Amino acid sequence: MPSPTLLVERDQGVVTLTMNRPHRKNAADGAMWSALLEAFREIAANPADRAVVLTGAGGDFCSGADVAGMSSRVAGADGNGDGDDVPKPHQLAGMRHIADIAMTLYRLPQPTVAKVRGIAAGAGLNMALLCDLVVASDNARFSEIFARRGLSLDGGGSWLLPRLVGLHKAKELALFAEVIPAQEALRLGVVNRVVPASELDTVVGEWAARLAAGPPIALAMTKRMLNRSFEQSFEQALDDEARSQTINFGTRDTVEAISAFLQKRPPLFEGR
Repeated sequence: MPSPTLLVERDQGVVTLTMNRPHRKNAADGAMWSALLEAFREIAANPADRAVVLTGAGGDFCSGADVAGMSSRVAGADGNGDGDDVPKPHQLAGMRHIADIAMTLYRLPQPTVAKVRGIAAGAGLNMALLCDLVVASDNARFSEIFARRGLSLDGGGSWLLPRLVGLHKAKELALFAEVIPAQEALRLGVVNRVVPASELDTVVGEWAARLAAGPPIALAMTKRMLNRSFEQSFEQALDDEARSQTINFGTRDTVEAISAFLQKRPPLFEGR
């Protein structure tokens, strides 16, 4: 039996999602997209899931959408590529499906970490950028490769990239569709950290464990406020902070944090 396109593992509050099509550099086909959406929705509703790691099987993260599977939709049944028989409503529905996946990942209350080795390109790169943190191996490579395929940005890239690297640099990366190495991605702010390939699993495991041990309610509200920070005024941000802290002060986790501080011990957060 073929292996599933998405592997899901749970260990002490950390959910690891592994895109599992290594023969295609983990390019996402329809089955993988659907599996990702189902997994993200399940995680969002499960308080036992405290942190998420998104990664790829084999030596790559994700090379984007499966272009080979896409070709029949673009060229149509006759394969002449003239666009006369392109099923446009179907394509729009498919893109809205990908948009749902991007939004669901972005809105996950749990902290998310992209663990990137090898290539992260196109929609694969943008899935990494949708995560809260990105840790890359020193052999990782990144590209908004859409223009090479005759496509424009999708998967949230048009919104995410300028916020990370600035508008003009985002245009350079998108219009030329060049592949950049890990250290350049670090310099631009596309990734949080670059580590030797042999240390990638250890570093991400440590980060995920720390996040899973954190206060779930407080982290979820912090994540939400930061995600909204470019869309509201300073006054609105202060109001959000006040509401969030009011909620925190009513939780057992804040009481536990204060008790642990006074007793000089690590806190044990329960998400209540």
